[in-house]
Amino acid sequence: MSVKSQIEELCTKALNFDFISIENESHLHSSSQNAESHFKLILVSNHFLNMSLIKRHRYIYKFLNEIMPKIHALAIHAFTEEEFKDSKINTNSPDCVNKNG
Repeated sequence: MSVKSQIEELCTKALNFDFISIENESHLHSSSQNAESHFKLILVSNHFLNMSLIKRHRYIYKFLNEIMPKIHALAIHAFTEEEFKDSKINTNSPDCVNKNG
């Protein structure tokens, strides 16, 4: 099973979400073409109500713990439904400094 599929499965088991997006961004870095090392995760769930950003990330890392040794970098964007609807936050990933290095 791919790392991306494992991330999705773990998220599905741990969280009732309204939206999920898992993007393999390994190709944006100095990784081989088929690498699965850099991911962007966008999760929308009202489970995050009254949780600080740090608590949201800790919660997500806790249920992804078993897969994390396979992941070099994980960008997490965790929103409540209302935050996601009203969000002006840019979830685009920056260019990798070492892409050609």
